[in-house]
Amino acid sequence: MPRFKPYDTSQNLLLPINLAEQLVPGSFEYTLNYLVDHEIDTSIFHDHYKNDETGRLAYDPAMLLKVVLFAYSRGMTSSRKIEKACRENIVFMALSADSQPHFTTIADFISRMHKPVGQLFMQVLMVCDQLDLIGKDMFAIDGRKMPSNAGKEWSGTHKELRDKKKKLEKAVGRLMKRHRDEDEEEKVNPQHRKDDEQRLDTLKNASRRIKSFLKEQPEKLNKRNQPLKGNVTDPDSAKMKTSKGVIQGYCGVAAVDSKHQVIMHGEAYGSGAEQPTLIPMVEAIDVNCRWLGNSDVFKTAKVTADSGFHSRENLESLVKLNVDAYIADNQYRQRDPDFDQAGRYKIQHKKERAAFARKQGKTVASGRFKTDDFQFDTQTMTCVCPAGKPMWLSSSKAVIGGEPAYQFCGYLNHCRECPVKSQCLRKADQKSARSVAFFYKKVVHQKKPDVLQMMKDKIDSPAGKRVYSKRLAVAEPPFGHMQEMGLTELTLRGRPKVNGQWQFMCALHNIKKINRYGGDKLQKRMQKTVKMP
Repeated sequence: MPRFKPYDTSQNLLLPINLAEQLVPGSFEYTLNYLVDHEIDTSIFHDHYKNDETGRLAYDPAMLLKVVLFAYSRGMTSSRKIEKACRENIVFMALSADSQPHFTTIADFISRMHKPVGQLFMQVLMVCDQLDLIGKDMFAIDGRKMPSNAGKEWSGTHKELRDKKKKLEKAVGRLMKRHRDEDEEEKVNPQHRKDDEQRLDTLKNASRRIKSFLKEQPEKLNKRNQPLKGNVTDPDSAKMKTSKGVIQGYCGVAAVDSKHQVIMHGEAYGSGAEQPTLIPMVEAIDVNCRWLGNSDVFKTAKVTADSGFHSRENLESLVKLNVDAYIADNQYRQRDPDFDQAGRYKIQHKKERAAFARKQGKTVASGRFKTDDFQFDTQTMTCVCPAGKPMWLSSSKAVIGGEPAYQFCGYLNHCRECPVKSQCLRKADQKSARSVAFFYKKVVHQKKPDVLQMMKDKIDSPAGKRVYSKRLAVAEPPFGHMQEMGLTELTLRGRPKVNGQWQFMCALHNIKKINRYGGDKLQKRMQKTVKMP
């Protein structure tokens, strides 16, 4: 018969624990504890408290700040999980001095931290600058789309939401009619009636929410005065297309320094379009650098951004601000000889798709006509298609890929009956007519240098390519770092709070940089203020 070592779970065990010794020098929690106690002025959180003379003693915001920062570094954004960790995890217990705050206290602190978080971010940024972690040679601006605490099924234009409200009211009417019929026939099932009443409450609450939203929130319009979709749960959020589908959320934009990928400024926007965010981010970099003591950082520093930020208005504004910028357009890779084979997979995929379509008995368009095959008369502003049919000028100020163009469109009855439509339309059975665009720069001679062409020439030059090639290695690591920490979504609602949460994440990223690259300077600062074990 086998023998085993005895064990008894009912025995008592006394473990003497020194909380300070649980924060090991060199670890992130040790650096975090030092920064909050000695480098960050936590009095910025004191305005919320009104218990100077009377009232219950409050938890120290310095302790709550340590706990929440450390929780976010472990991917914990739930206040209930943070409360549990403060009871069970020895590092959380050490940072909180075994205070064990309730989850409502933690949730309240997180929900109102958007007010002082800007000052917190700047204090952390100042420590980074003092430790020489900011090079101020190049700044890369990029954005990350993140889902927020709002369901996309509650999004729609005012007309779509009014239609949804009518459907909800019809559903309520059907349930009420069924109840009346059951009462008359005296065939009431108590459990079914209880379920129906709960369903009625849900439908009525949803209808009231939509009614309140339509009454309080004016309809948003785009530049073409077309209605934009709003969200009943979080009106400041927006629907955004991502590589993983459509999300309801915000775009977190960050300006990153090239030396150690320290985030110089972070801002969350309730829009998927990145173009309007470029100039505000550049101005914020300048303000933050002036606050750090560098009066004119753009005399030497460069700014890089991808094609999502490229537009004529942005480039003209950058010229006025005297910023040495490198902003790629959406044709940049196609002009680069290093990427001349990048489209071979698309060609192969197109062939495979065409072969599959033929098996299904569908007609596949091939050998499409190009822009040069269309005859454009600049004097009469008319266009004739390759089949000899006239086209109408749909827009004289169209913007395609950030470039102005004249856009012509064929007549639908011509395209439907055209004998060469298989060479013109993308799909032989498509319902829309063919359109073609002629760019200004190829039609009208510019008297003054065009900012779009100037940027193309600049970024296509050998020196421009060397600068822009560094953008990816500067802008993307912070987003990957947050992803690795588990910070994949925003848990608050409303742009002020979401913006505060995004800046809080950016400050956490910078604290991680301090812990990793602070080196000897940080150790010397610690030795002057705390005893090293």
